[in-house]
Amino acid sequence: MYLTARDPIVLNFNPFMAFNPDPKSEYNDQLTRATNMTVSAIRFLKTLRAGLLEPEVFHLNPAKSDTDIFKKLIRLVPSSLSWYGAYLVNAYPLDMSQYFRLFNSTRLPRPSRDELFTDDKARHLLVLRKGHFYVFDVLDHDGNIMSASEIQAHLKYILSDNGPAPEFPLAYLTSENRDTWAELRQKLVSSGNEETLRKVDSAVFCLCLDDFPIKDLVHLSHTMLHSDGTNRWFDKSFNLIIAKDGTAAVHFEHAWGDGVAVLRFFNEVFKDSTQTPAITPQSQPASTDSSAAVQKLNFKLNDALKTGIRAAKEKFDATMKTLTIDCIQFQRGGKEFLKKQKLSPDSVAQLAFQMAFLRQYGQTVATYESCSTAAFKHGRTETIRPASIFTKRCSEAFVREPSKHSAGELQQMMAECSRYHGQLTKEAAMGQGFDRHLFALRYLAAAKGIVLPELYLDPAYAQINHNILSTSTLASPAVNIGGFAPVVPDGFGIGYAVHDNWIGCNVSSYKGRNAREFLQCVQKALEDMFDAMEGKSIKT
Repeated sequence: MYLTARDPIVLNFNPFMAFNPDPKSEYNDQLTRATNMTVSAIRFLKTLRAGLLEPEVFHLNPAKSDTDIFKKLIRLVPSSLSWYGAYLVNAYPLDMSQYFRLFNSTRLPRPSRDELFTDDKARHLLVLRKGHFYVFDVLDHDGNIMSASEIQAHLKYILSDNGPAPEFPLAYLTSENRDTWAELRQKLVSSGNEETLRKVDSAVFCLCLDDFPIKDLVHLSHTMLHSDGTNRWFDKSFNLIIAKDGTAAVHFEHAWGDGVAVLRFFNEVFKDSTQTPAITPQSQPASTDSSAAVQKLNFKLNDALKTGIRAAKEKFDATMKTLTIDCIQFQRGGKEFLKKQKLSPDSVAQLAFQMAFLRQYGQTVATYESCSTAAFKHGRTETIRPASIFTKRCSEAFVREPSKHSAGELQQMMAECSRYHGQLTKEAAMGQGFDRHLFALRYLAAAKGIVLPELYLDPAYAQINHNILSTSTLASPAVNIGGFAPVVPDGFGIGYAVHDNWIGCNVSSYKGRNAREFLQCVQKALEDMFDAMEGKSIKT
């Protein structure tokens, strides 16, 4: 699905997650944080490749299975049987087959279908700054991490390069239509850039050092989701971005893997870089010759490539002008309060989006919520369909006729929505959703050259796959905010998190939809629901 899509990957597919600041403020210096996060990322790589990364496990009864005793016991069981041992205590090991693509990987543009490329022998890091490309080794010949003071010295050297930005920033090409980019990449290769591109593609990961601080959460989202297009390699499995003030984020390509794998890496890097940092703000960089160790990559560009870059830039700039992002933090309560009300926190957030859209546009539309299917081998995602007859009925009661219903009746409707949402979530996680099933059947029909069954030509099928509300949630103490663009021109991209005592929501839209107004309606919906939960009447 991802690799055959021809739309540009920036905005259409690539999301971001921004880190919270380091709790020790002096560690948020750009060079210090870039060094510490780079070392932590490579420590993760080493642990992963040594087979020592603790498995991802979904604990249905954490008191029984998420314990040191269980871990010690299960370690003694042969791997062919250990799954059954976990199953007995209601613990489900999750698929981790995506993880190897985190590192040394890139999505290569190809005509009609891209390919994923991985070269785990490469030992160098790719660093982007001011649109320039630099590489240096972060692993030695034996696969050991280079000393943190050397990495610090090399990053300091890159940060002190005062040369002007390139006239034709190559990175724009990764924001192009995939067929256009595939054609231009072929031209790059035939112009003598094959070896240089190989260094970009095989690099352990891409570290982007930005030259400006972050002003606020909206500026943070724009910067980490797309920025100005000159200082990101959007095809890389992930870009670790560090702004001038140390604000950091991971921007990732979606074909190789899903949020679950990236979040695990993200959490480990945050924990390691803040709890056991490789350097301190007082650490001195190694006295090494960085000018010899760091290679600045130069690309040979002919007129056709320069024209291609110019066209990509124009398209990029025009698209970004149409994108709006806004966010809210609802402070009246979160997970703790909602659980006391015996409501699923996720169902309440989703219900708020249904009410908001109904209030703003007077209708119910196709809604998408992603759910991981990592409980299965090679599982990716399934869709939860949060818009239902229950949410429609409940939204109409709150938005159109709140005075006709008592707080008790409204509470009952919310409980009904919560139960049904819980059922849909469970079904999706257990592979019982319908979206991937229908997608697979459609794919098989096309692959076998069978006439497409009528269902796929039905307007209802087209409508349910035109997801006006595209939603995704990630909650972690390491995440400050996350987000993505709408998946259709007239849609909203809704990243949200229900925290212990507050709810965060980050929304994007293109011209024609109003993200700020939508968020005001989300705020109103949450206020109304909290009022109803507290037995108060709803203000119109």
